[in-house]
Order: sequence, then C-alpha cells, then structure tokens
Amino acid sequence: MIEFKGVSKAYPNGTVALENVDFYVEKGEFVFILGHSGAGKSTLIKLMLREELPTEGTIIVGDYDLGRIKRRQIPYLRRKLGVVFQDFRLIPNLTAYENVAFAMRVTNIPSREIRRRVPYILDLVGLGNKGRAYPNQLSGGEQQRVALARALVHNPPIIIADEPTGNIDPEMSYDIMELLTEINRLGTTVVVVTHEHELVREFHQRVVQIDHGRVSSDTSRMGGVLA
Repeated sequence: MIEFKGVSKAYPNGTVALENVDFYVEKGEFVFILGHSGAGKSTLIKLMLREELPTEGTIIVGDYDLGRIKRRQIPYLRRKLGVVFQDFRLIPNLTAYENVAFAMRVTNIPSREIRRRVPYILDLVGLGNKGRAYPNQLSGGEQQRVALARALVHNPPIIIADEPTGNIDPEMSYDIMELLTEINRLGTTVVVVTHEHELVREFHQRVVQIDHGRVSSDTSRMGGVLA
C-alpha cells in the first residue's frame, strides 16, 4: 500500500529531513512510525500526502507513483487516505455531525449517502449520542474521535494518524489506539506516526523507527521487540 525506495528530502535552506529512507507498508498492516521531534516524521507525512516531493527516490501509495502523478490526480490520491491530525482541525461552528458530513459534501457525495453514512461512523467511534454537540462542548478525546470519524467516513483503504494522542490524556489515548486497532482488524491499513515510546510498547504492532532522517530500526511483524 505504501512504499518508500531510497527517499531523501532536503529543503531549500539546506535542512536534510530524510536520507535514503526505505520501508513499506503492506495492505492490512498496522505500523507505528516512531521518532523524536525533528526526526523527519512530519516530512514523511507530507510526502505521503503529496504536499511535498522527494529530492531523491520513489514513493508509491496505492496505485500512485507520487513522483509521476499528475496534479489533477492528487485529489483522487487523497480520497484514498484518511488523515487524523494531532490538532483535530475541526470547524468550530459546526456540530460533530456537520464536521463529518462536511468532509463528504466537499467531494460531492449525495445527501442521501451522507445521512446514511455519518450516523454509522459516529456510532463506530462511540459518539452516536454526540452528533449535535459543537467542538467546544466535547472533551479532547471526543474531539479526536470526531476527527477520526471524519477520516473514516469515505471508507479509505489507508488511515494515517499524525500524533493522534498528543493532545489528549493517557486514558483517552488508550481508547483512541483501541479504536485504530479495531479499524485495522476490519481490514483498513493503519499508519500511526508518534513520539510516544510507552504507547508503542502497549500495543504490539510493527514499529519503524526514524532517527535523524534515517530508518534506524524496523521490528519484525513476527514479534520483534522495540529496543
């Protein structure tokens, strides 16, 4: 589903964010990308979303070679990716229901399908009774669940979660990770980008560790242990 082959990224100011990165994510996998602040995690996400282009190397996401993709194809690529951001990025004057529905409306999904799909997704993330609540009426964990619902509503084959537990308390963090694990069990490929070693140890999944722009370790999917 995702493959990086010899990928490097240098910015115009001379900063080298990634250097000769190789890794892959197979269909249906759950993978943590672990690294400290400044390790290159944010650049990885921008490259996967085609917000940036690599300086060198090849990136494949689904059926798309991101170095060769035409500009008009980028929206179709992004519809295959559900992205959950650390800062939630909810629209404050829209309810939870409307925030999720908005993600469908901007891609011209029929109203009938929106009315069918949004309540189902809110139920899936445990917010079936919070559809009429505005973001400021929700806890941090509940806001993150709305953000997850918004990412899931298109039924994308890949979910990318950028520090999904960074702004919520430890108990809520565990709940969000349980949700992502359950979504993965249903067949969705999940990539969680994080700096939280303890969280990674709690959930026994494959871990690709990034250090100073390089892949420093990649635990075995057959039970490798993070050092």
